[in-house]
Amino acid sequence: MTSALVSARSRATGRVTLADVARAAGVSPITVSRALRGERAVDPALVERVRAAASALGYVPDPAARALASQRGSHVTVLLPMLSNALFVDLYEAVQRSLRPAGYQTLMGVTHYDAGEEELLLREQLLQRPAGLLVTGLARSENARDLIARSGVPCVHLMELSDAPGVYSVGFSQFEAGAELTRHLLGRGRRRIAFVAAQLDARTLQRLAGWRREMEVAGLYDAALEWRDPAPSSMALGAALFERIMKAQPDVDAVFFCNDDLAQGALLAALRLGLAVPGRVAVAGFNDLTGSDQMVPTLTTVRTPRGQIGKAAACMLLALMSGKAVDPPCVDLGYELIVRGST
Repeated sequence: MTSALVSARSRATGRVTLADVARAAGVSPITVSRALRGERAVDPALVERVRAAASALGYVPDPAARALASQRGSHVTVLLPMLSNALFVDLYEAVQRSLRPAGYQTLMGVTHYDAGEEELLLREQLLQRPAGLLVTGLARSENARDLIARSGVPCVHLMELSDAPGVYSVGFSQFEAGAELTRHLLGRGRRRIAFVAAQLDARTLQRLAGWRREMEVAGLYDAALEWRDPAPSSMALGAALFERIMKAQPDVDAVFFCNDDLAQGALLAALRLGLAVPGRVAVAGFNDLTGSDQMVPTLTTVRTPRGQIGKAAACMLLALMSGKAVDPPCVDLGYELIVRGST
């Protein structure tokens, strides 16, 4: 090991190569490559030997060289709308945990719900020759869709469902989830149910459409009950909107917020205003974020399987990246209505 180390460090470039690690470990370069990628076919004892040699030599893989040799990188690009919502943090962590054992790194881009920014990120990332793409949702610019299609890079869409040919997706029906929560509120005798939408992204608008359908079926739809605000979802925004609704429409007896942080803010505002929940007004959220089960009262919401979505999407992408057929191309992981004290 020492002689190999001296030999490697005396090279003109000063860079330790994969071949240096192979000599030090007494194996072939391809075995080193497979061992460091975490391929299961490599004997665990060999993996340990290779990793020890790489550590002793200070070997750092060159992703650019690997991409040039294979025409495809060893990383997966993951595009998420934002990180201030714990939903996407949970999603990303599940993706990373699923891809790392297979030897893939993740490179994240945040689009801020901006179609132009997503397109720019896609152009930048595709220049790096990613092995795969994980993108959030189905709504994007025509240019972005074209970039994905022409790249030839395997791609899986997260959080929504598509039956379009050649499109791979893992998620659930945002529309049906919104409709079910509305039916729950109607079943509790609520009639003036407001819907509060923030951010106004495609998935929020699908939940809004589910609420609207159920209100129309019940003969209770009123456009004045739709409250839309393009600002990012937050507890502060939820509190402010709740106060405005209660002042402008005192006959409202339930409020369906498109995200839990909004609903959490509303519950705090109700405490400040002395409005009984659910006696005076019911409050419901969406996504079952951290803290919703600790609110006073505890928050009724829809639990979304973001961890399972991240894991299933990563597994689907791994299959696509290795050239395997994926069937079905659309995986619906459903959702769960969580009824608590606020309704």
